[in-house]
Amino acid sequence: MFPTGLSSPNPPPPPTQEARPAATDVKTDSGNITSSKKRKINGSEREDTSDTISSSPPKTLNSSSSSSSSCSPTPLHIQKKLRFEDSVDFIGLDVKMAEEAAAAAASCSNNKSKAMFLPGGVGHHANGLTKTAGSTTFSNSKPGAAKKLVIKNFREKPKLPENYTQETWQKLKEAVEAIQNSTSIKYNLEELYQAVENLCFHKISAKLYKQLRAVCEDHIKAQIDQFREYPFTVSVLFLKKIDKCWQDHCRQMVQSKTIDGILLLIERERNGEAIDRSLLRSLLSMLSDLQIYQESFEQRFLEETNRLYAAEGQRLMQEREVPEYLHHVNKRLEEEADRVITYLDQSTQKSLIAAVEKQLLGEHLTATLQKGLTNLLDENRIQDLSLLYQLFSRVRGGVQVLLQHWIEYIKAFGSTIVINPEKDKTMVQELLDFKDKVDLIIDVCFMKNEKFVNAMKEAFETFINKRPNKPAELIAKHVDSKLRAGNKEATDEELEKMLDKIMIIFRFIYGKDVFEAFYKKDLAKRLLVGKSASVDAEKSMLSKLKHECGAAFTSKLEGMFKDMELSKDIMVQFKQYMQCQNIPGNIELTVNILTMGYWPTYVPMEVHLPPEMVRLQEIFKTFYLGKHSGRKLQWQSTLGHCVLKAEFKEGKKELQVSLFQTLVLLMFNEGEEFTLEEIKVATGIEDSELRRTLQSLACGKARVLTKIPKSKDVEDGDKFSCNDDFKHKLFRIKINQIQMKETVEEQASTTERVFQDRQYQIDAAIVRIMKMRKTLTHNLLMSEVYSQLKFPVKPADLKKRIESLIDRDYMERDKENSNQYNYVA
Repeated sequence: MFPTGLSSPNPPPPPTQEARPAATDVKTDSGNITSSKKRKINGSEREDTSDTISSSPPKTLNSSSSSSSSCSPTPLHIQKKLRFEDSVDFIGLDVKMAEEAAAAAASCSNNKSKAMFLPGGVGHHANGLTKTAGSTTFSNSKPGAAKKLVIKNFREKPKLPENYTQETWQKLKEAVEAIQNSTSIKYNLEELYQAVENLCFHKISAKLYKQLRAVCEDHIKAQIDQFREYPFTVSVLFLKKIDKCWQDHCRQMVQSKTIDGILLLIERERNGEAIDRSLLRSLLSMLSDLQIYQESFEQRFLEETNRLYAAEGQRLMQEREVPEYLHHVNKRLEEEADRVITYLDQSTQKSLIAAVEKQLLGEHLTATLQKGLTNLLDENRIQDLSLLYQLFSRVRGGVQVLLQHWIEYIKAFGSTIVINPEKDKTMVQELLDFKDKVDLIIDVCFMKNEKFVNAMKEAFETFINKRPNKPAELIAKHVDSKLRAGNKEATDEELEKMLDKIMIIFRFIYGKDVFEAFYKKDLAKRLLVGKSASVDAEKSMLSKLKHECGAAFTSKLEGMFKDMELSKDIMVQFKQYMQCQNIPGNIELTVNILTMGYWPTYVPMEVHLPPEMVRLQEIFKTFYLGKHSGRKLQWQSTLGHCVLKAEFKEGKKELQVSLFQTLVLLMFNEGEEFTLEEIKVATGIEDSELRRTLQSLACGKARVLTKIPKSKDVEDGDKFSCNDDFKHKLFRIKINQIQMKETVEEQASTTERVFQDRQYQIDAAIVRIMKMRKTLTHNLLMSEVYSQLKFPVKPADLKKRIESLIDRDYMERDKENSNQYNYVA
């Protein structure tokens, strides 16, 4: 069967039977409804003119009438109410449609019969409407011909079946009682709605209302009657019963569809759809007023929230990068907070936000950090790191997890800087930059959390000492590069800030004695060669070291400055002495008197000085010993420097050179060309030092000498001559930079002296402890020695020092217990 108004895709075969009456008697339980007159449909004529509804497209409705009718809209109205069922027999009564059809028939007594074109098919009854089957209703047997069906109006108003009212009310009563008792309804709700509509249509609504009211009143009375069982004295039980009764009543008043609808609207809003928020606010206020908000709505709402965000968290963690995911989580939290403000009850806020935080953050703490923390820190993404910290602070245990990953990151990144020997030249600067970066993140992103500050310090201390001694040495050299003259990279204020940063790194290293040794060696060169950028900066660094390590650490360094100041006073007196003695000479001699205990140890080297220099040395020696009897002077030529006046074809120049360079250059006043061996014999300079000196004069930027053959290194047999064509834009040229460069031998000897000093400190600590304790076990002695030493020591090295002291009779093993030591007075 196809819908009215559409043509059948497969027209029926030509009819083979005669046409039967278009309308037949319809028998119902309430009696027979018989048409007053019958009409026959012929092939080309009808007895009466009727309105028709054509089944051929494109028109769905085609009304035509040869006579005027006062109720012309009626056919359309009736057609809207027609309901065609599949069953051949009468199976239902559409009361509303039947009443309208009967009313239309009564008000339009002269109205013609109505006809509808329908596809041919099975004979069909529906609510007083009879459709005939096959060819009996059609006069034209040709395929595709128009087919007509006669529709007759009701003569009388349809009546309800017998006992319909009583049966329907019984079903309704059972349904209401099921709701009151919180049990399931065994009838179809749609069937009950239709039954109520039928009863109301037949003017039974007043009676139905009274019956429903009576049922509700009986239920309430029954509930009230049970309270009489409780005596007045048992007030708590009575109040609890009253409360339970009210809660049950409120719960029954709100069907699950209401809650489902509210949850559906909220889910749509979470998915980005626009909804009526005022409706939600009103409905949820209703639930609050009924005191069933938490029991009926909040629990289910939180369950749905957990389910939604659990799935969303799992999906987005796989799909999105960490910054994008963090912004999404923050957006979700803001949305849920806005929902609480707009339409949810305030009591839901804590549980709701906790659910979102747990599902989107709490379940993915480690995964989030493993996936994106390193990239955020490497790229220094301050805003994203701030958001990460804020979100993790909301979750229980979030900050602790972030703290652990923070420590691991610092250790890993710092180790790549310290461990790799290829980064030695840039190690200290990279450490300073890394420290600045970490400090900025702590201040801005982590809200200056003390836990992160302390964790950062521990992590720095751990990784910077993975490579013993080297960081301390490189820090000392970095300070030296910043405090040398000619360092135009920073102003005095910037230099002071830089020194403060270096001191922070200095605090983390264990081998501070290594730093002291290399710092002292470099400081000596700066002071003696005159390469110090600023005396104020030098003293400022000294005060920082004193504040950090104590007066004992800087006592020798302070002694070096005292020697330099005393030397200036002595030289003033020496010049006065020279003037008084009226000693002629073209050489101006400046001598620095050094106390051996303060300064680094230098290996003395006997060189062949020019007679003029030797004469001046003897004059100064006579002057100084005359003022300070009992002292011994030892000349150190390695750190001496001179200023030579030279004449080239371009003009006069002043060359600032070391003492060794001076001895070599003065030889070319006596000859034009010399070999390496000849220079070595004439000057007495040690071979390796002479090669470095000649290389700086003949192969450096300022090539005062010419080497044959030309090469970067000085080899045996090379010949040297003065470069008369030497040119330079400056008048005074510094060629003695070689003195400031550290040789491999110097580094090795400095390191060796540090280890030697450490052995002395270990010996002194052991003797000091044993002298105080007299008797001590091995483990306790080791523990106390470790607590007193300021540098790391291996247990094997400590055992060697103990054995050495036993051999030298400072202590002995106990005869009865070999694990115990006794002090030997």
